[in-house]
Amino acid sequence: MNILKGAAAGIALFLAGGAGAQEIELPRQMSWTAYDTGSAGFNQAVAIGGELQKATGTSLRVLPGKNDVSRTQPLRQRRVEFSATGIGGSFMAQEGAFEFGEKNWGPQPLRVLLANFGGDVNLSVGVAADAGIETYDDLRGKRVAWIAGAPGLNVNMDAYLAYAGLTWDDVTKVEFGGYGAAWTGLIEGEVDAMFGSTNTGPAYEATAGPRGLFWPAMDPEDEEAFKRLTDIAPFYTRNKATIGAGIDGTDGVEGATYAYPVLVSMADADPDLVYNMTKAMVELFPQYDGKAPGIGGWNIDKQNFTWVVPYHEGAIAYFKELGVWTDEAQAHNDRLIERQGILQAAWEELEAENPEDWTAAWSQKRREALEAAGFKVVF
Repeated sequence: MNILKGAAAGIALFLAGGAGAQEIELPRQMSWTAYDTGSAGFNQAVAIGGELQKATGTSLRVLPGKNDVSRTQPLRQRRVEFSATGIGGSFMAQEGAFEFGEKNWGPQPLRVLLANFGGDVNLSVGVAADAGIETYDDLRGKRVAWIAGAPGLNVNMDAYLAYAGLTWDDVTKVEFGGYGAAWTGLIEGEVDAMFGSTNTGPAYEATAGPRGLFWPAMDPEDEEAFKRLTDIAPFYTRNKATIGAGIDGTDGVEGATYAYPVLVSMADADPDLVYNMTKAMVELFPQYDGKAPGIGGWNIDKQNFTWVVPYHEGAIAYFKELGVWTDEAQAHNDRLIERQGILQAAWEELEAENPEDWTAAWSQKRREALEAAGFKVVF
Protein backbone atom coordinates (compact mmCIF):
# COMPACT_ATOMS: atom_id res chain seq x y z
CA MET A 1 0.00 0.00 0.00
CA ASN A 2 1.08 3.57 -0.56
CA ILE A 3 0.17 5.27 2.68
CA LEU A 4 2.72 5.58 5.45
CA LYS A 5 1.69 4.68 8.96
CA GLY A 6 2.35 8.24 10.08
CA ALA A 7 0.01 9.58 7.44
CA ALA A 8 -2.68 7.11 8.44
CA ALA A 9 -2.34 8.15 12.08
CA GLY A 10 -2.70 11.76 11.04
CA ILE A 11 -5.88 10.95 9.14
CA ALA A 12 -7.30 9.17 12.18
CA LEU A 13 -6.72 12.28 14.29
CA PHE A 14 -8.20 14.46 11.56
CA LEU A 15 -11.37 12.37 11.41
CA ALA A 16 -11.63 12.08 15.17
CA GLY A 17 -11.25 15.84 15.38
CA GLY A 18 -14.33 15.90 13.30
CA ALA A 19 -14.66 17.18 9.82
CA GLY A 20 -18.41 16.92 10.13
CA ALA A 21 -20.92 15.26 7.89
CA GLN A 22 -22.59 18.64 7.43
CA GLU A 23 -19.61 19.55 5.22
CA ILE A 24 -20.41 16.68 2.83
CA GLU A 25 -22.57 17.94 -0.03
CA LEU A 26 -24.44 15.19 -1.85
CA PRO A 27 -27.77 14.97 -3.71
CA ARG A 28 -30.82 13.98 -1.70
CA GLN A 29 -30.99 10.74 -3.68
CA MET A 30 -28.29 8.65 -5.34
CA SER A 31 -28.10 5.21 -6.92
CA TRP A 32 -25.37 2.57 -7.04
CA THR A 33 -25.32 -0.79 -8.74
CA ALA A 34 -23.88 -3.72 -6.81
CA TYR A 35 -23.71 -7.51 -6.84
CA ASP A 36 -26.79 -9.67 -6.24
CA THR A 37 -28.91 -9.27 -3.11
CA GLY A 38 -27.18 -10.97 -0.19
CA SER A 39 -23.70 -10.77 -1.68
CA ALA A 40 -20.86 -9.15 0.28
CA GLY A 41 -20.84 -6.20 -2.10
CA PHE A 42 -24.59 -5.63 -1.81
CA ASN A 43 -24.56 -5.97 1.98
CA GLN A 44 -21.71 -3.47 2.30
CA ALA A 45 -23.40 -0.98 -0.01
CA VAL A 46 -26.60 -1.17 2.05
CA ALA A 47 -24.64 -0.67 5.29
CA ILE A 48 -22.84 2.35 3.83
CA GLY A 49 -26.14 3.74 2.56
CA GLY A 50 -27.71 3.47 6.00
CA GLU A 51 -24.96 5.51 7.61
CA LEU A 52 -24.93 7.97 4.72
CA GLN A 53 -28.60 8.71 5.26
CA LYS A 54 -28.17 9.15 9.01
CA ALA A 55 -25.26 11.55 8.59
CA THR A 56 -26.23 13.55 5.50
CA GLY A 57 -29.88 12.83 4.74
CA THR A 58 -28.92 11.33 1.39
CA SER A 59 -30.96 8.29 0.38
CA LEU A 60 -28.86 5.65 -1.39
CA ARG A 61 -30.67 3.22 -3.68
CA VAL A 62 -28.68 0.02 -4.28
CA LEU A 63 -29.59 -1.83 -7.49
CA PRO A 64 -28.48 -5.49 -7.55
CA GLY A 65 -27.12 -6.84 -10.83
CA LYS A 66 -26.71 -10.46 -11.84
CA ASN A 67 -23.38 -9.96 -13.58
CA ASP A 68 -20.70 -7.44 -14.58
CA VAL A 69 -22.53 -6.31 -17.69
CA SER A 70 -25.83 -5.71 -15.91
CA ARG A 71 -24.04 -3.73 -13.18
CA THR A 72 -22.05 -1.64 -15.65
CA GLN A 73 -24.81 -0.86 -18.15
CA PRO A 74 -26.72 1.57 -15.87
CA LEU A 75 -23.44 3.33 -15.05
CA ARG A 76 -22.52 3.57 -18.71
CA GLN A 77 -25.97 5.01 -19.45
CA ARG A 78 -25.57 7.49 -16.55
CA ARG A 79 -28.70 6.09 -14.88
CA VAL A 80 -26.71 5.57 -11.67
CA GLU A 81 -23.89 7.68 -10.29
CA PHE A 82 -21.62 4.88 -9.11
CA SER A 83 -21.13 1.12 -9.16
CA ALA A 84 -19.82 -1.01 -6.30
CA THR A 85 -18.39 -3.66 -8.56
CA GLY A 86 -15.68 -6.27 -8.80
CA ILE A 87 -12.67 -6.84 -11.00
CA GLY A 88 -14.93 -7.51 -13.99
CA GLY A 89 -16.82 -4.23 -13.81
CA SER A 90 -13.62 -2.27 -13.21
CA PHE A 91 -10.41 -3.70 -14.69
CA MET A 92 -11.95 -5.93 -17.37
CA ALA A 93 -14.37 -3.22 -18.44
CA GLN A 94 -11.44 -0.81 -18.73
CA GLU A 95 -9.56 -3.37 -20.81
CA GLY A 96 -12.43 -4.15 -23.19
CA ALA A 97 -11.90 -7.79 -22.33
CA PHE A 98 -14.26 -10.78 -22.44
CA GLU A 99 -17.91 -9.62 -22.57
CA PHE A 100 -16.66 -6.03 -22.68
CA GLY A 101 -14.93 -6.86 -25.96
CA GLU A 102 -18.30 -7.44 -27.65
CA LYS A 103 -19.06 -4.97 -30.46
CA ASN A 104 -21.71 -3.13 -28.44
CA TRP A 105 -19.30 -2.51 -25.56
CA GLY A 106 -15.60 -1.73 -25.85
CA PRO A 107 -13.07 -0.41 -23.29
CA GLN A 108 -14.78 1.79 -20.71
CA PRO A 109 -13.29 5.03 -19.31
CA LEU A 110 -13.80 4.16 -15.65
CA ARG A 111 -12.38 5.80 -12.55
CA VAL A 112 -12.03 4.57 -8.96
CA LEU A 113 -13.21 6.53 -5.92
CA LEU A 114 -12.26 4.04 -3.21
CA ALA A 115 -11.89 0.27 -2.99
CA ASN A 116 -12.20 -2.41 -0.35
CA PHE A 117 -8.68 -3.78 -0.03
CA GLY A 118 -9.61 -5.83 3.03
CA GLY A 119 -7.02 -8.36 4.08
CA ASP A 120 -9.36 -10.53 6.14
CA VAL A 121 -11.32 -12.00 3.24
CA ASN A 122 -10.24 -14.30 0.39
CA LEU A 123 -11.69 -14.27 -3.09
CA SER A 124 -11.67 -17.96 -3.65
CA VAL A 125 -13.51 -21.08 -4.75
CA GLY A 126 -16.05 -22.51 -2.35
CA VAL A 127 -16.92 -26.17 -2.82
CA ALA A 128 -19.71 -28.35 -1.50
CA ALA A 129 -18.35 -30.17 1.54
CA ASP A 130 -19.87 -33.43 0.32
CA ALA A 131 -18.17 -33.26 -3.11
CA GLY A 132 -14.88 -34.83 -2.03
CA ILE A 133 -12.80 -31.76 -2.96
CA GLU A 134 -9.94 -31.25 -0.52
CA THR A 135 -7.49 -29.44 -2.81
CA TYR A 136 -7.80 -27.53 -6.09
CA ASP A 137 -6.43 -30.57 -7.90
CA ASP A 138 -9.62 -32.39 -6.84
CA LEU A 139 -11.71 -30.08 -9.04
CA ARG A 140 -10.87 -32.37 -11.96
CA GLY A 141 -14.09 -33.95 -13.24
CA LYS A 142 -16.30 -31.91 -10.90
CA ARG A 143 -19.17 -29.59 -11.81
CA VAL A 144 -17.99 -25.97 -11.82
CA ALA A 145 -20.22 -22.88 -12.09
CA TRP A 146 -19.86 -20.51 -15.06
CA ILE A 147 -21.85 -17.24 -14.93
CA ALA A 148 -23.24 -15.75 -18.14
CA GLY A 149 -22.17 -12.12 -18.65
CA ALA A 150 -19.76 -12.18 -15.70
CA PRO A 151 -16.14 -12.20 -16.92
CA GLY A 152 -15.02 -10.98 -13.50
CA LEU A 153 -16.23 -14.24 -12.01
CA ASN A 154 -15.30 -16.58 -14.84
CA VAL A 155 -11.73 -15.42 -15.37
CA ASN A 156 -11.16 -15.91 -11.65
CA MET A 157 -12.31 -19.49 -11.98
CA ASP A 158 -9.98 -19.76 -14.99
CA ALA A 159 -7.16 -18.65 -12.72
CA TYR A 160 -8.00 -21.08 -9.92
CA LEU A 161 -8.23 -23.94 -12.38
CA ALA A 162 -4.82 -22.91 -13.73
CA TYR A 163 -3.47 -22.91 -10.16
CA ALA A 164 -4.18 -26.65 -10.18
CA GLY A 165 -2.90 -27.09 -13.73
CA LEU A 166 -6.45 -27.51 -15.02
CA THR A 167 -8.67 -25.86 -17.63
CA TRP A 168 -12.41 -25.90 -18.32
CA ASP A 169 -11.80 -29.01 -20.43
CA ASP A 170 -10.93 -30.86 -17.21
CA VAL A 171 -14.20 -30.04 -15.43
CA THR A 172 -17.91 -30.02 -16.21
CA LYS A 173 -19.03 -26.44 -16.91
CA VAL A 174 -22.50 -25.65 -15.53
CA GLU A 175 -23.90 -22.33 -16.77
CA PHE A 176 -26.00 -20.01 -14.60
CA GLY A 177 -27.63 -16.67 -15.31
CA GLY A 178 -26.38 -14.92 -12.19
CA TYR A 179 -24.17 -15.04 -9.11
CA GLY A 180 -26.98 -15.80 -6.68
CA ALA A 181 -28.44 -18.49 -8.94
CA ALA A 182 -25.09 -20.28 -9.05
CA TRP A 183 -24.82 -20.37 -5.26
CA THR A 184 -28.37 -21.71 -5.10
CA GLY A 185 -27.26 -24.36 -7.59
CA LEU A 186 -24.44 -25.39 -5.27
CA ILE A 187 -26.79 -25.63 -2.29
CA GLU A 188 -29.34 -27.64 -4.28
CA GLY A 189 -26.80 -30.06 -5.76
CA GLU A 190 -26.61 -28.76 -9.34
CA VAL A 191 -22.93 -27.77 -9.12
CA ASP A 192 -19.94 -28.54 -6.88
CA ALA A 193 -17.76 -25.41 -7.01
CA MET A 194 -18.43 -21.67 -7.15
CA PHE A 195 -16.14 -18.63 -7.13
CA GLY A 196 -16.87 -15.86 -4.61
CA SER A 197 -15.71 -13.95 -1.58
CA THR A 198 -15.47 -15.92 1.64
CA ASN A 199 -17.81 -13.44 3.34
CA THR A 200 -20.55 -13.40 0.70
CA GLY A 201 -24.06 -13.97 2.05
CA PRO A 202 -24.83 -17.00 -0.16
CA ALA A 203 -21.69 -18.73 1.16
CA TYR A 204 -23.06 -18.50 4.69
CA GLU A 205 -26.32 -19.98 3.38
CA ALA A 206 -24.37 -22.79 1.72
CA THR A 207 -22.48 -23.52 4.94
CA ALA A 208 -25.79 -23.94 6.76
CA GLY A 209 -27.28 -25.97 3.91
CA PRO A 210 -27.52 -29.74 3.54
CA ARG A 211 -24.22 -30.07 1.60
CA GLY A 212 -22.12 -27.71 3.70
CA LEU A 213 -19.24 -25.61 2.32
CA PHE A 214 -15.45 -25.94 2.24
CA TRP A 215 -12.73 -23.53 1.05
CA PRO A 216 -9.67 -25.41 -0.31
CA ALA A 217 -6.43 -23.84 0.89
CA MET A 218 -3.51 -22.71 -1.24
CA ASP A 219 0.00 -23.90 -0.53
CA PRO A 220 1.92 -20.72 0.43
CA GLU A 221 5.18 -22.39 -0.65
CA ASP A 222 4.03 -23.36 -4.16
CA GLU A 223 5.26 -20.39 -6.21
CA GLU A 224 4.87 -22.19 -9.52
CA ALA A 225 1.16 -22.83 -8.95
CA PHE A 226 0.59 -19.26 -7.78
CA LYS A 227 2.36 -17.92 -10.89
CA ARG A 228 -0.05 -19.91 -13.06
CA LEU A 229 -2.88 -18.10 -11.27
CA THR A 230 -1.40 -14.60 -11.60
CA ASP A 231 -0.45 -15.14 -15.24
CA ILE A 232 -4.20 -15.16 -15.88
CA ALA A 233 -5.28 -12.79 -13.09
CA PRO A 234 -2.40 -10.38 -12.27
CA PHE A 235 -4.48 -8.44 -9.73
CA TYR A 236 -4.21 -11.18 -7.06
CA THR A 237 -2.03 -11.17 -3.96
CA ARG A 238 -1.54 -13.96 -1.41
CA ASN A 239 -3.75 -13.67 1.63
CA LYS A 240 -4.97 -15.55 4.69
CA ALA A 241 -8.72 -15.20 5.27
CA THR A 242 -9.99 -15.05 8.84
CA ILE A 243 -13.49 -13.85 7.89
CA GLY A 244 -15.98 -15.94 5.99
CA ALA A 245 -18.50 -18.75 5.94
CA GLY A 246 -17.03 -21.65 7.91
CA ILE A 247 -13.89 -19.58 8.55
CA ASP A 248 -15.05 -17.20 11.29
CA GLY A 249 -13.49 -18.15 14.61
CA THR A 250 -10.83 -20.42 13.06
CA ASP A 251 -7.12 -19.91 12.39
CA GLY A 252 -8.01 -18.93 8.83
CA VAL A 253 -7.45 -20.29 5.33
CA GLU A 254 -4.44 -19.59 3.08
CA GLY A 255 -5.54 -18.21 -0.27
CA ALA A 256 -5.57 -15.05 -2.36
CA THR A 257 -7.53 -11.83 -2.74
CA TYR A 258 -7.92 -8.55 -4.60
CA ALA A 259 -9.95 -5.38 -4.12
CA TYR A 260 -13.70 -6.02 -3.81
CA PRO A 261 -15.96 -4.15 -3.97
CA VAL A 262 -14.51 -1.30 -6.03
CA LEU A 263 -16.51 1.93 -6.12
CA VAL A 264 -16.25 3.32 -9.65
CA SER A 265 -17.67 6.12 -11.78
CA MET A 266 -17.33 7.10 -15.40
CA ALA A 267 -14.38 9.39 -16.16
CA ASP A 268 -16.72 12.30 -16.94
CA ALA A 269 -18.54 12.12 -13.59
CA ASP A 270 -18.90 15.51 -11.87
CA PRO A 271 -15.65 16.08 -9.91
CA ASP A 272 -17.53 17.78 -7.05
CA LEU A 273 -19.90 14.82 -6.71
CA VAL A 274 -16.99 12.37 -6.75
CA TYR A 275 -15.06 14.50 -4.23
CA ASN A 276 -17.98 14.51 -1.79
CA MET A 277 -18.78 10.82 -2.26
CA THR A 278 -15.15 9.93 -1.59
CA LYS A 279 -15.11 12.22 1.42
CA ALA A 280 -18.27 10.58 2.76
CA MET A 281 -16.81 7.10 2.29
CA VAL A 282 -13.68 8.04 4.22
CA GLU A 283 -15.13 10.21 6.97
CA LEU A 284 -18.13 8.00 7.71
CA PHE A 285 -15.99 4.86 7.86
CA PRO A 286 -16.08 4.69 11.70
CA GLN A 287 -19.90 4.66 11.49
CA TYR A 288 -20.26 1.84 8.93
CA ASP A 289 -17.23 -0.22 9.97
CA GLY A 290 -18.38 -3.54 11.37
CA LYS A 291 -21.88 -3.25 9.87
CA ALA A 292 -21.23 -5.98 7.25
CA PRO A 293 -18.66 -8.80 7.00
CA GLY A 294 -15.36 -7.64 5.45
CA ILE A 295 -16.35 -3.98 5.31
CA GLY A 296 -13.18 -2.86 7.09
CA GLY A 297 -11.21 -2.88 3.85
CA TRP A 298 -12.73 0.49 2.85
CA ASN A 299 -10.52 2.18 5.46
CA ILE A 300 -8.33 4.92 3.99
CA ASP A 301 -5.19 3.30 5.38
CA LYS A 302 -5.81 0.19 3.26
CA GLN A 303 -6.02 1.97 -0.10
CA ASN A 304 -3.62 1.10 -2.92
CA PHE A 305 -3.02 4.17 -5.05
CA THR A 306 -0.95 2.27 -7.62
CA TRP A 307 -3.59 -0.30 -8.54
CA VAL A 308 -4.79 -1.36 -12.04
CA VAL A 309 -7.58 1.20 -12.64
CA PRO A 310 -7.04 4.99 -12.34
CA TYR A 311 -8.60 7.16 -9.64
CA HIS A 312 -11.01 10.00 -10.46
CA GLU A 313 -9.77 13.58 -10.27
CA GLY A 314 -12.46 14.37 -7.68
CA ALA A 315 -11.21 11.57 -5.42
CA ILE A 316 -7.62 12.66 -5.96
CA ALA A 317 -8.51 16.20 -4.87
CA TYR A 318 -9.74 14.81 -1.55
CA PHE A 319 -6.71 12.54 -1.14
CA LYS A 320 -4.46 15.57 -1.67
CA GLU A 321 -6.27 17.38 1.13
CA LEU A 322 -5.53 14.43 3.40
CA GLY A 323 -1.87 14.45 2.31
CA VAL A 324 -1.91 10.82 1.13
CA TRP A 325 -1.60 11.33 -2.63
CA THR A 326 2.02 11.11 -3.80
CA ASP A 327 3.96 11.99 -6.94
CA GLU A 328 4.39 8.25 -7.50
CA ALA A 329 0.62 7.76 -7.34
CA GLN A 330 0.05 10.61 -9.80
CA ALA A 331 2.58 9.25 -12.29
CA HIS A 332 1.02 5.79 -12.05
CA ASN A 333 -2.47 7.25 -12.47
CA ASP A 334 -1.42 9.24 -15.54
CA ARG A 335 0.01 6.08 -17.08
CA LEU A 336 -3.23 4.17 -16.47
CA ILE A 337 -5.27 6.93 -18.09
CA GLU A 338 -2.88 6.78 -21.04
CA ARG A 339 -3.50 3.02 -21.24
CA GLN A 340 -7.24 3.62 -21.37
CA GLY A 341 -6.73 6.16 -24.14
CA ILE A 342 -4.68 3.68 -26.19
CA LEU A 343 -7.39 1.03 -25.84
CA GLN A 344 -10.21 3.41 -26.73
CA ALA A 345 -8.33 4.72 -29.79
CA ALA A 346 -7.69 1.16 -30.97
CA TRP A 347 -11.39 0.37 -30.55
CA GLU A 348 -12.43 3.39 -32.62
CA GLU A 349 -9.97 2.42 -35.36
CA LEU A 350 -11.42 -1.08 -35.46
CA GLU A 351 -14.97 0.29 -35.64
CA ALA A 352 -13.95 2.23 -38.76
CA GLU A 353 -12.48 -0.95 -40.26
CA ASN A 354 -15.66 -2.94 -39.41
CA PRO A 355 -14.10 -6.43 -39.62
CA GLU A 356 -16.27 -9.47 -40.25
CA ASP A 357 -14.88 -11.45 -37.28
CA TRP A 358 -15.01 -8.78 -34.60
CA THR A 359 -13.82 -10.95 -31.70
CA ALA A 360 -10.65 -12.13 -33.43
CA ALA A 361 -9.93 -8.70 -34.89
CA TRP A 362 -10.31 -6.93 -31.53
CA SER A 363 -8.10 -9.46 -29.77
CA GLN A 364 -5.33 -8.82 -32.28
CA LYS A 365 -5.88 -5.05 -32.43
CA ARG A 366 -5.87 -4.73 -28.65
CA ARG A 367 -2.66 -6.73 -28.25
CA GLU A 368 -0.85 -4.80 -30.98
CA ALA A 369 -1.91 -1.42 -29.61
CA LEU A 370 -0.80 -2.21 -26.05
CA GLU A 371 2.51 -3.69 -27.15
CA ALA A 372 3.27 -0.74 -29.45
CA ALA A 373 2.72 1.67 -26.55
CA GLY A 374 4.86 -0.36 -24.15
CA PHE A 375 2.04 -1.65 -21.97
CA LYS A 376 1.70 -5.14 -20.54
CA VAL A 377 -0.85 -7.30 -22.34
CA VAL A 378 -3.25 -9.22 -20.10
CA PHE A 379 -6.19 -11.45 -21.07
